[in-house]
Amino acid sequence: MGQERDGSPFAHKPKVPIIMSTPENLEVLFEDNHIIAVNKRSSDIVQGDITNDRTLDNVIREYLRVKYDKPGEAWLGTIHRIDRPVSGVILYAKTSKCLSRMMKAFKHREVAKTYWAVVKGEPPQTVGHVVNYLRKNSERNKSYAYDTSGKDRKESELKYYLLGKGDHYHFVEVHPKSGRHHQIRVTLSSLGCPIKGDIKYGARRTNDNASIHLHARRIEFVHPVRREVVRIIAPPPEDNLWDKMLELDEKVKTGGADPRPGQ
Repeated sequence: MGQERDGSPFAHKPKVPIIMSTPENLEVLFEDNHIIAVNKRSSDIVQGDITNDRTLDNVIREYLRVKYDKPGEAWLGTIHRIDRPVSGVILYAKTSKCLSRMMKAFKHREVAKTYWAVVKGEPPQTVGHVVNYLRKNSERNKSYAYDTSGKDRKESELKYYLLGKGDHYHFVEVHPKSGRHHQIRVTLSSLGCPIKGDIKYGARRTNDNASIHLHARRIEFVHPVRREVVRIIAPPPEDNLWDKMLELDEKVKTGGADPRPGQ
């Protein structure tokens, strides 16, 4: 029995070697004096769990210490989190002022996030807007979706866009408005289209590398110090399905009828 990428047991051990980020192979997407954004691997852990694997913030601290020849550990603040089996762009603050301002921006929904998902099953609409209510079970590290409000349920909101389909999967872009626990994973599953590899939420089998096909593709925000718009895009992992997603994204962009905002 192995460990799922968020720390809880998974049914099958990964079939391929797991490669995590290190100070040497870290993929930095953006960096200035205030913020560093990296492309998280699906194996990287943001928050410590029972696996005791090295967390991504410690990897970045070591990267900064070496890069800037610091005598001690570099200061770093975690602005937001991504589930362990998910890849994509994640932000860290290099100053306490930046951390405070960016956390406030996330709280007030002033940060635009875009995710890509490869799902089994077709979403009910080509363009969908879902408001539901999620209840988190901390013991199982799992959330449950409901159509109505109730005790311990938190309102969740997202929009999704079906970019296309292949022989076995559908390719969806998701714009979450809120930031609830496992929000995209449980919501897509509730729509009858679980994410590939996500056995916790209805997928029939795991991915060979214990990832799920959910990728934090883009993040856009107003810089907390310079007050200019920053837009960061993370290339997806090397994978035939992600290659298909890139093709579909370009096709929709150049087709003249892109339904997505800000494209």
